[in-house]
Amino acid sequence: MKITITGSLGHISKPLTENLIGQGHEVTLISSNPEKEADIKNLGANPAIGSLEDLNFLTHAFTGADAVYTMVPPNNYFDHSLDLLAYYRRLGGNYTRAIAQSGVKRVVNLSTIGAHLAQGSGILIGAHDIEHMLNELSPEIAVTHMRPTSFYYNLYGYLDMIRTEGLIAVNYGAEALIPWVSPTDIAAAIAEEIAIPLTGRKIRYVASEELTGNEVARILGTAIEKPDLKWVIVSDEQTQQDLEAIGMNPGIAAGLVEMYASLHNGSLSEDYYRNRPAVMGKVKMTDFAAEFAAVFHQK
Repeated sequence: MKITITGSLGHISKPLTENLIGQGHEVTLISSNPEKEADIKNLGANPAIGSLEDLNFLTHAFTGADAVYTMVPPNNYFDHSLDLLAYYRRLGGNYTRAIAQSGVKRVVNLSTIGAHLAQGSGILIGAHDIEHMLNELSPEIAVTHMRPTSFYYNLYGYLDMIRTEGLIAVNYGAEALIPWVSPTDIAAAIAEEIAIPLTGRKIRYVASEELTGNEVARILGTAIEKPDLKWVIVSDEQTQQDLEAIGMNPGIAAGLVEMYASLHNGSLSEDYYRNRPAVMGKVKMTDFAAEFAAVFHQK
């Protein structure tokens, strides 16, 4: 198959590209950074250098592909001028038009847990909107929405807090169960999904392990030689203040707080638990904890 991948050499797209090339597929990898061209070629993929904001470029990159993988690249949450929802909707609109104009018939889209919610999920509303946009495409175009759970690597956001305060203090977790996922396991699931014949629309959740916040703290604490590391619940207001204190865009901080709160009260994960994956991914929190410890001890 000829497959076009978005996401450059990111946490998911790089292992996905390696997986697909290993299976014998011809992969075109989109990146906005010309400096990545050589690394993309070294993987055995065809580089397509350009912006996802450029509809003509995107349509050209999709044309001739048997399948495409779409995702919204991370943006700068500390940019106080960023309208995150508008950013999601803009890229979602470009994806929808490029798919329709290019003639591609198979789409695998990176969405998220909580995308079933039209409100109350904070920053994840953008993923909900993109799912809706892609679902409006012609029924002849098969679309799978991948809904991964909480990424292990988001825990890096608590490094400074652990170093300075010796705890993880947020408005979710503790005794509440959190489904976690490794990008490596997401990439494996996408590679599997993209080869499955499909008509219509499909949703697939991806998770690696389900653990409470307290269990996560124990695993990470053991790995970094801080066995007393605690996961502490604080108020929404305190979480908002903490995020703004480190310079985050206040609107995005509010969206994160709402997202965390919806995870804690169960609304974010209610559809996940109705449709949880039959098989969990291979990478466990203890595996990630070894990587986390290496980064923790760098300073």
